[in-house]
Amino acid sequence: MTTRPTLLGYVRADALSCAEELAAATDSLVAFASAEGFTLGTVYTERDSAESAAFHALLDEVKRSEVHAVVVPTMNHLGLGTTGTPAAMRQHLEFHQAHVWAADSR
Repeated sequence: MTTRPTLLGYVRADALSCAEELAAATDSLVAFASAEGFTLGTVYTERDSAESAAFHALLDEVKRSEVHAVVVPTMNHLGLGTTGTPAAMRQHLEFHQAHVWAADSR
């Protein structure tokens, strides 16, 4: 049996309007991981974009682990807070050899 590579998730709760949307966003990450041959690992949920604590925890895991794949519901989830624009946040991840996908781009 072949082990599937792990994919990390990142969701900004403040980019969504309610708990149901957060659940749907997380479900989209699960579906993406399954369809693309990954096992979904930790999903980092940003609750306070001003702090960007979940993004920094995600970045720390990418730096210290063998996991170099990240999925977000849409690229808009990479943005705002203290870390900057979606492009800047993606560059932070890619600098540490993480490939970033958007679940909505399939």
